[in-house]
Amino acid sequence: QVPLVESGGGLVQPGGSLRLSCAASGSNLDHYAIYWFRQAPGKEREGVSCITSTGGSYIPPTVYYSDSVKGRFTVSRDYTKNTIFLQQNSLSPDDTAVYYCATDSLTGCRFPTGSANLKYWGQGTQVTVSS
Repeated sequence: QVPLVESGGGLVQPGGSLRLSCAASGSNLDHYAIYWFRQAPGKEREGVSCITSTGGSYIPPTVYYSDSVKGRFTVSRDYTKNTIFLQQNSLSPDDTAVYYCATDSLTGCRFPTGSANLKYWGQGTQVTVSS
């Protein structure tokens, strides 16, 4: 079991920024590749990003992004807080969705991948971009 909890969503104006968090209690998130997905109303769940595990080494993780967010979103790990961050900049109404973090408990990323391949999910956090 990898209990994931997202936070940080909210209402933001177009062009604004948010930072989402994905945390877990009782599990070291650095053991796993962590994915971010989003789901807008009436649309399928879409993969946004994936960050690999470092396996406890000093080698920086590799991060993958979908074309729709590349250059605007940044994913990072905070090892002291056991948290993954999704920094969202230059937000547009098209980014409005529920955002989820997830893992298949493997160390590497298979990105892009379908949501059915991920075993553990958080409950999601709502991001609404509107003026």
